[in-house]
Amino acid sequence: MSSLLTLEHISKSFPGVKALTDISLRLDKGEIHALLGENGAGKSTLMKILCGIHRPDTGSIYINGKQMNFHNYHDAIAAGVGIIFQEFSLIPYLTATENIFLGRELTNKLGLLDRATMHMKAEALFDRLGVEIDLAASVDHLSVAEQQFVEIAKALALDARILVLDEPTATLTPSEAEHLFKIMRELKSQGVGMIFISHHMEEIYEICDRITVLRDGCGVGECEVKSTEVDDLVEMMVGRKIENNFPHKVPHADVHEVVIDARSIQLTKNAPVNSFKLQKGEILGFAGLVGSGRTELAMGLLGGISVYRKDILVNGQPKSLKSPADALNCGIGLLPESRKTEGLVLPFSIRENITLNNLAKHCGKGFIINHRDEGVVVDELMRKVRVKAPDHETPVRNLSGGNQQKVVIARWLNHECKVLIFDEPTRGIDVGAKAEIYRLMRALTGVGISIIMISSELPEIVGVSDRVAVFRQGQIVKILEGDDVNPNEIMRYATGGDRDGQLH
Repeated sequence: MSSLLTLEHISKSFPGVKALTDISLRLDKGEIHALLGENGAGKSTLMKILCGIHRPDTGSIYINGKQMNFHNYHDAIAAGVGIIFQEFSLIPYLTATENIFLGRELTNKLGLLDRATMHMKAEALFDRLGVEIDLAASVDHLSVAEQQFVEIAKALALDARILVLDEPTATLTPSEAEHLFKIMRELKSQGVGMIFISHHMEEIYEICDRITVLRDGCGVGECEVKSTEVDDLVEMMVGRKIENNFPHKVPHADVHEVVIDARSIQLTKNAPVNSFKLQKGEILGFAGLVGSGRTELAMGLLGGISVYRKDILVNGQPKSLKSPADALNCGIGLLPESRKTEGLVLPFSIRENITLNNLAKHCGKGFIINHRDEGVVVDELMRKVRVKAPDHETPVRNLSGGNQQKVVIARWLNHECKVLIFDEPTRGIDVGAKAEIYRLMRALTGVGISIIMISSELPEIVGVSDRVAVFRQGQIVKILEGDDVNPNEIMRYATGGDRDGQLH
């Protein structure tokens, strides 16, 4: 098999940081090559060098045996390199066709836009992908999966022979992800080479041929997927064996203290009426298929969305919880699924993010913030949740996904929250950081904090939760505990395979 792309001895430094040291990688025609490593391992930097966004300090890039010298992103595109970033680079109010031809629109003899030809070429691209979408609809009316397919079509329209896909399934449903893999297999058969970045091991084994592993900016090794065990990959990534990703569950006493008694929550007039209890010091998992209503119920609980009716006791007292502010006043904090857009202010420092919702706590006379005391408190919280950063003035956008999640946790600890709702707590987080987040969650329950964890990852639900509320079509159909918290039982109720489908 001929080599399509070769990266040789790539090194890159930024002020005070050695990002990459002597990295080499080979991509063959018609190959899907996984690039693995913890957050901060150097994957993004290496791909930005390939795409002309950064220039290497040393090393060479070869495409089809020809040495390339990319000065910018346009040089890489001209050489047939396309990248699908996690954050799409689409203009939301333009159509799919307009996005595909943005900046290189086709015109007729009169110099007017040749919309018919662009539409025809766009149709041909989606036929090649085996995808049907409304090409006349603005991109913001398309699903996330459809937007991703537009990004792929845009790269193919530029004659990309090398595609980089950075966490492409992070926001896709399982069926959408499977459709994406079908497209990737079709492109593979057409000789397109792909570099695939993912934290999901099952995806690596389903779609990839070979793997290159990075750790701390260095190349750890390359291996064939079919001849490599998962445990060996994890050890290569984190530099140690992770014998058990999930911390030991501590048995609860027979007498349980209920901190939230959701007697009834009905989101809309004709929706199911749900009820559940959250006990002190437990992790209650919300499990179910995508679209089963897990996040909606949690948001209805804390007042993030309006509901038809709601009857809730917090620590035995009736509470209306009409807004997230009401919930926060009752000691309930939310770690949202999209931490970068909803949970953090990325340009702000760690200190500013942690104290953002509770500045009054750090004000002295005249409502002037005592930055010294604020800094002491923040440093202690950073130590408690193990945020890895040079100091508390580090911008949050410079942190890895796992450390960003810890900053959100520290914010709610600063607010002395006793109930935390984690929505997809480890999405986009590498395997080593996942284990840290799990240990931190268990440590929080050890000091009496209660957690609701919404997760689409079945191993996470089983490994972390003390009890599990299983959702189906907007309704909690079963609450499992003890030995019943296992994949078979959860999927049986989530898919309707149970006999009665009633709450017990």
